[in-house]
Amino acid sequence: MPRNNFDLIVFDWDGTLMDSTSAIIASMQAAARDLGLPVPDKKSASYVIGLGLSDALQAAMPDLDPRNYPKMVERYRHHYLSQDQALTLFDGAREMLLDLAAQDYFLAVATGKSRVGLNRAMATAGVTSLFDATRCADETFSKPHPAMLQELTRELGQDMRRTLMIGDTTHDLQMAGNAGAAAVGVHYGAHPAHELEALSPLFGAASIAELHAWLNEHA
Repeated sequence: MPRNNFDLIVFDWDGTLMDSTSAIIASMQAAARDLGLPVPDKKSASYVIGLGLSDALQAAMPDLDPRNYPKMVERYRHHYLSQDQALTLFDGAREMLLDLAAQDYFLAVATGKSRVGLNRAMATAGVTSLFDATRCADETFSKPHPAMLQELTRELGQDMRRTLMIGDTTHDLQMAGNAGAAAVGVHYGAHPAHELEALSPLFGAASIAELHAWLNEHA
């Protein structure tokens, strides 16, 4: 039976599938404290989630001397890796992915994480085998550039017009728009609902349960 609208569903990772937003914000703030640098507030730190780490630092701490980026990255990773094994998927996310895989959708991830970071997170969550392809910010252009979606559709032989991007940040939705893919926003992650809705996604989900139900009805 043909599907309603989509063959490939691409998920962001942090704040969309994994409950890691607070850990990322705290790690960025702790790294700044370690180096005696101005500490970004929660809004600034959360806004850059989804970007590649260097782009995120530049946006969250615009006055940071680029020579300090390597030190900041090292301290951020130190703090994040000290807690990432305890991070979990949002309730219902695993069941949603299993259900979509059983329906033979192509599933992919497009994330601002590094390749090492994503592989580690997916293995910890036990979902590596559920995804057909993944793209990370250290392998290609960072969001909102369309490259991740372009590369994923090429790799999997899929049509961008039948590709759906799901994410919790404006970077995710802008990437989808730049690539010509459809988009759904989730309101339980890093960016506030009104900022996501301003980009006119097909749907805004307040929870994984709402997202799962919408996908079963409309995807």
